[in-house]
Amino acid sequence: MEKLKHKYIFVIGGVLSGVGKGITTASLGNIFKSKGFKVTAIKADPYINVDAGTMNPVEHGEVFVTDDGDETDQDMGNYERFLDVNLSSTNYMTTGRVYTTVIENERSMKYKGKCVQVVPHIPEEIIKRIEKAAENNDAEITLIEIGGTVGEYENILFLEAARMMKMKDASSVAFVLVSYLPVPAHLGEMKTKPTQHAARALSSAGINADMIIARGEQKLDKPRREKLAVFCGVNHENIISAPDVSSIYEIPLTLEQQDIGNKLLKVLDILPRKSKMNEWKKFVARNNKVEKTVKIAVIGKYFGTGDYTLADSYVSVIEATKHAALYNGAKPILEWVDSEEFEHNPIKLKQLEKYDGIIVPGGFGSRGVEGIIKAIELARKKKIPYFGLCYGMQLATVEFVRNVVGKKDATTVEINTDAKEPVIHINPNQAKNVKENRYGGTMRLGAYDCILEKDSLVYKAYEKRTISERHRHRYEFNDDYRKLIDKAGLKVVGVNPESNLVEIVELKNHPFFVGVQFHPEFKSRPMIPHPLFREFVTAALRNKK
Repeated sequence: MEKLKHKYIFVIGGVLSGVGKGITTASLGNIFKSKGFKVTAIKADPYINVDAGTMNPVEHGEVFVTDDGDETDQDMGNYERFLDVNLSSTNYMTTGRVYTTVIENERSMKYKGKCVQVVPHIPEEIIKRIEKAAENNDAEITLIEIGGTVGEYENILFLEAARMMKMKDASSVAFVLVSYLPVPAHLGEMKTKPTQHAARALSSAGINADMIIARGEQKLDKPRREKLAVFCGVNHENIISAPDVSSIYEIPLTLEQQDIGNKLLKVLDILPRKSKMNEWKKFVARNNKVEKTVKIAVIGKYFGTGDYTLADSYVSVIEATKHAALYNGAKPILEWVDSEEFEHNPIKLKQLEKYDGIIVPGGFGSRGVEGIIKAIELARKKKIPYFGLCYGMQLATVEFVRNVVGKKDATTVEINTDAKEPVIHINPNQAKNVKENRYGGTMRLGAYDCILEKDSLVYKAYEKRTISERHRHRYEFNDDYRKLIDKAGLKVVGVNPESNLVEIVELKNHPFFVGVQFHPEFKSRPMIPHPLFREFVTAALRNKK
């Protein structure tokens, strides 16, 4: 089959944030991949931040890390999971990153003395990045999600870049507006007016939507579809209903039932193709039939914002647990536990005994740490399956040195820089970064190799000696304590071959007590669960109350 020239689909949000642009982009990628196209996806974040690494996870959600060490928006994780690909830094941009490049180019005289202006030079740099991602990924169709909501000042330059690309080659660019249609309780009727305003705001940026994806609690009906067609200037066939579903993995099927793929191909002047989604359909069908449950406590700190609990801080952990549970024929019941509760009211700690398994995900800082350590101690003593990710691994070693080895002052220098027993310390390079206030992009980031001990549980899970996993941390296990924990029963079963840094610890004579310095959740896929999550859920099911 002859390769197509590059085609581009921009996905833009209307009415409110969190409307579903990321999942829509990932779902469209899934659909086009099922039709045999080479696909990639880009996230354009409107923040001045150079990357997502310095963003508060409560405000922005999880920081997703690529193999090449880029700290990106959580939607990049959705793209990887739905497309079953590994993306790189070329697939992510921010306003800060774009401006930095333009300013560096100006300083290097790359504009040959021209007056450097916001327009056209910023949109031109955005276009260069989009085209580079398409080239690097050998993509026939490139999906670009523009962060934020149409009508904001922040993303106007990304829209301008999209408009310029459309002007240059109209048949190579399509625009999808993902907008929200509320059903106010006091009216009991779906309202189209907010989406009409969103379409008008998009039009004021010189862009007319080729397709509207109508998000809402309920399915879009015919009268509302016709109203949107008239007032938004979009063919009624290109207005796609996207009601709430029980699982995000149903969304590609919901959209493709309305032939969304071929409708967009028509806009891009490409002949229609049949979707081959049988495996995905089987996966979703299996997911919908699951009745058995497994109850998992996720103990952390990044949950609360006002009166609300935000699971977005740990979205990859959630999805990886779902993948592993489904593999085991179960559905996870994940409950968020704020570790500070155990510090204020230690009697609440006993409530953890009702869970089949406990996860402590990554995190930073001192808040709630003593509560996490108490929870880890309970998991170890009561033989509740425990999975510690990054900070969860570090605090597991602190708890063990304190309560088993007997060094009561054991801690991490992240909490106490003058620690008498620094089980977790900072390597010299990172210490220099912290001293000089260089935080952005300076952690140990991206994929690193790890060599596994053959007699370990983790080796049995991976079924290979050398693995590669993604990292995001500044502090490391202090090798001075390695022999101590090993002798007492907490075995070091994974090390980095280049630096000899400890990557994995595993407690003997326990159903499942594993701590990993890396983030395995980033590499889990819906139909290929991560081996360690898979084995953790298996152990949790054996422990089921």
